[in-house]
Amino acid sequence: MNLQNTLSSQVIQAVKTLYNADIDRVEFQATRKEFAGDITLVVFSLLKVVKGNPVQIGEQIGQYLVDHVDDVKAFNVVKGFLNIEISDAYYFKVFNAMKSDTTYGFVTPNPEDKAVMVEYSSPNTNKPLHLGHIRNNLLGYSVAEILKASGKKVYKTQIINDRGIHICKSMLAWKRFGNGETPESTGLKGDKLVGNYYVKFDQEYKKEIQQLVAKGINEEEAKKQAPILIEAQNMLLKWEAGDKEVVELWKSMNAWVYEGFNKTYENLGVDFDVLYYESDTYLLGKEFVAEGLKSGVFFKKDDGSVWCDLTSDGLDEKIVQRSDGTAVYMTQDIGTAIQRIKDYPDVGGMVYTVGNEQDYHFKVLFLILKKLGFEWAKNLYHLSYGMVDLPSGKMKSREGTVVDADDLIVEMTSTAQEISEELGKLDGYTEDEKQELYKTIGLGALKYYILKVDPRKRILFDPKESIDFQGNTGPFIQYTYARIQSILRKADVDLNTTVALALHEKEKELLKQIQLFPEVIQNAAESHSPALIANYTYDLVKEFNSFYQNVSILGADTDAEKVFRVQLSNAVATIIKNAFSLLGIQVPERM
Repeated sequence: MNLQNTLSSQVIQAVKTLYNADIDRVEFQATRKEFAGDITLVVFSLLKVVKGNPVQIGEQIGQYLVDHVDDVKAFNVVKGFLNIEISDAYYFKVFNAMKSDTTYGFVTPNPEDKAVMVEYSSPNTNKPLHLGHIRNNLLGYSVAEILKASGKKVYKTQIINDRGIHICKSMLAWKRFGNGETPESTGLKGDKLVGNYYVKFDQEYKKEIQQLVAKGINEEEAKKQAPILIEAQNMLLKWEAGDKEVVELWKSMNAWVYEGFNKTYENLGVDFDVLYYESDTYLLGKEFVAEGLKSGVFFKKDDGSVWCDLTSDGLDEKIVQRSDGTAVYMTQDIGTAIQRIKDYPDVGGMVYTVGNEQDYHFKVLFLILKKLGFEWAKNLYHLSYGMVDLPSGKMKSREGTVVDADDLIVEMTSTAQEISEELGKLDGYTEDEKQELYKTIGLGALKYYILKVDPRKRILFDPKESIDFQGNTGPFIQYTYARIQSILRKADVDLNTTVALALHEKEKELLKQIQLFPEVIQNAAESHSPALIANYTYDLVKEFNSFYQNVSILGADTDAEKVFRVQLSNAVATIIKNAFSLLGIQVPERM
C-alpha cells in the first residue's frame, strides 16, 4: 500500500475524532522541496466539512497523526498545507516487502472476473503496414499488456479487412500487369508485392481518367466510367458470387500478404491471440439487423434500406443495411462484436484501437449495441489516437508515398548503429551481439517516442531525435538499465539481506518514486494510456541518476550502506524492465 493510501484512512479518522465530521476523500500532493516533509495534506480541501482556520486545523491534524501513527515522526504547517514527515522505518518496511518481488506492481487476474478483448492493427490486405499502423500496433499491444498487469484477463485480436473494392484493385492490376510474378520469383515480401499493384492500379486509373477527359467527358463522370474501375467493380461482384477463378486469386494474394504481415509483426514484437476476417464477418450483422427491425431499434425506408434513428441521442440517422440488402461497415462491426462475445463468453468489454477519424463511427456502434440490449455494450472503449506525421509531411498509400513499417524498423536499427559507433562503447561485442543491440536500441527508441505521447495527440515523428542517449528517450532509459546491470555485476552483495540505517535524502526520494509504480499501472489501465507508464519510467530514471551522482554505491562508507544501495539499484532495474515490458520494449544487459 502506498503512503497516500496509508495516511488517507488516518486523516479520515482524525477528522472524525477531532471534529465529529465525515469526509470520504483526502487530497495530498508532493511536499515542495523548500519545506521539510515527505507528503503534504491540502487542508483547504477539508474546509467544506470542517469550519475554522486552516493553519489551526493543520496543526491539530498533524499532532493527531504524530500521536496515533507510528510512521509519522513530525509535521509543519505552511498556510493551508500540512507537511508530514515519515519515519525511515516506514520506507524500509515497504522496501523490504517489495525488493525481491520480480513482478512488483503487477496484479494476478482473478479467474472470476470478466476478460477484456483488445483489438488493434486491423489492416487492409492490399498494402504493407505503414507508420500509422505502427502507432496503432504499439498502442494496442501496450494497452493490452497494461490491462493484464492491472489484473485483467486479456485477449488480443484484430479484424483483417480482406475483402472489398480496394482488394480487387490490387488483384486486377496484378492480373493485367503481373506476368505471374510471386514473392518467391521477385524476392519481395508478399505485402510489398501486392501493395505495388495497388499503386499500379491507381496510376493506370488516373491515365484512363485523363484519356476520357481529353475526349470531352467531365472529370467526375470520367472517374466513374474509367474501364479499369468498372472491371474492378465487376471483379468484386464475382467474388461475392463465389466465382472460382476470382476466389482462388484472392486466396493466393491474401496468403502472400499474411506472410508479409507476420514478418512485420514479429520484427515489431507484437502478437495476437485470435484473428477475425472481414470476409467471414461481413454477413454476420444481418441477422441482428432483422432482430432490430422486429424490436423497433431499426426502421426501414421506402427504398428498403434499414436505418437506426439516433437523433434523440444527439446523433443522426445511421444506415445499417443498403436497399439491395448488402452490408455496410456498421453491419459488419455489429456482427463482429456479437460474434466475439459468442466465441469468448468470458469477455465483458472491448477496446478498439482505431484512429480518431473514426470517433463518430464508434459512438454510433456502441450506442446501437446498447439499444440492441447487450449488457456488455457499456464496457466498450474506443482507444482513439492522432495521426503520425513525418518532417516530410502526410502519407498516401495509393500514391506510394507511405513510410513503410519494415523500412522504418531497418532505418531505426541503422540510426542506432550510427550513433552507437560514434559513442564507441561496444568493445568486446561480437558482430551478432552488436546487431542485436542496435535493433533493441532502435526499436526501443521508436516505441518509446510514440508511446510517451498521450494517444489522442498527433505526433511529429523524427527518427534521429528519438535515438538520443540524453533526455526523455528510450535509449536514455535503456542506458540507465545497462548501467545498473554493470553495478550489479561488480557488487558482491546478497540482495535478500535486510538492513536498517538512516536514509540519505536521495535514497528516500528514490523509494518514494518506486512506491508509485503499482498505482501508475492502475491509472494507465484505467485511462488506456501507455504514456503514463513511459513518463513514470523517465521520472524514475532521472531520480536514480540523481541518486547515482550524489551517493557512492560500491564505495559506500559502510557495508550496510553498500548492501542497501545495491538492493535499491536492483529494485529500480526491475521496475524499468517491467515498465518497458508493458511498452513492448526490451532492455539490454550491456550497452
